[in-house]
Amino acid sequence: MRSSGLVDFHCHLDLYPDFAAAVDDCERDGVFTLAVTTTPKAWARNQELAAPTRHVRAALGLHPQLVGERAREIDLWEELLPNARYVGEVGLDAGPRFYKSFDRQKEIFARVLKASADARNKILTVHSVRAAKVVLDMVEAHLPPTRGRVVLHWFTGTAAEARRAVDLGCYFSINTEMLANEKRSALVKALPLDRLLTETDGPFTQTDNRPSRPSDVGRVLDGLALLFGQERGTVTAAVLDNLKVLLSDRE
Repeated sequence: MRSSGLVDFHCHLDLYPDFAAAVDDCERDGVFTLAVTTTPKAWARNQELAAPTRHVRAALGLHPQLVGERAREIDLWEELLPNARYVGEVGLDAGPRFYKSFDRQKEIFARVLKASADARNKILTVHSVRAAKVVLDMVEAHLPPTRGRVVLHWFTGTAAEARRAVDLGCYFSINTEMLANEKRSALVKALPLDRLLTETDGPFTQTDNRPSRPSDVGRVLDGLALLFGQERGTVTAAVLDNLKVLLSDRE
């Protein structure tokens, strides 16, 4: 089966109405898709469906928005980590709905980072809503780039925080919402092209008034090509090269 050259580095395939069909679509369309999980209890089914495919990978997660109710699942997460090459969705969320659990989130995220560093060569997709500085502080303290790689998912921090993330070796996965207006696009345009990946965060984003699918990352590539003044093929090749570098010696 041929690859389309498309990359969706952050998608919740198990939250679509037909999970197995969503995986099959990625495989048929040749889209490299990272199927993130929100709880380690979802890992087994994700890994079962992803394992026989060429294009789908499963990530072991404990979503910060769920830490308030599921913090105890960090024990299961740590138990499963040796079986997982990819980690996500993990991170911090200091938004109003979840701020009450922020201290607990930091405890859990520290355990995630330390365990990933000890295991070495894990690739993390990281949530950082209203918490970019704290996320970067914790990454710097606990997960040096020689021990693992961080991809900042749907990054909404400041330009200075973005520069710091680049200095720390982080990558960024970009979706259409990050290109939706001039202010958001300005942040993306300031990022190095050789640190960019694409994502949908489906089904939490919309394309043509329906939940986005991994194949819709083509819209992100169109937006990036326009933003950087490049041909779409050039941007597509750059994203694919970035993925290869990220995964080098890790597949």
